[in-house]
Amino acid sequence: MDKKTKYAEKYIRIGLNIAYYRKLRGMTQLQLAEAVNISRTHMSNIEAPNVPTSVSLDTLFEIADILDVDITSLFDLKK
Repeated sequence: MDKKTKYAEKYIRIGLNIAYYRKLRGMTQLQLAEAVNISRTHMSNIEAPNVPTSVSLDTLFEIADILDVDITSLFDLKK
């Protein structure tokens, strides 16, 4: 089993957490993607519940900073 398959549910949960906090801040995917300096398509894939997409720690730290949340909030896998 490759890592993407092994951790698919966790990647999806992290993406859903990002989407939750992004919407809470009133941001679009495009606005967040531009602030993080990634493509809107990549941001969409990160947040998509049917596309387990890995994301670098650097990108996660940047997203957390922009959304003004503690990085651990993005890793809350129990929601």
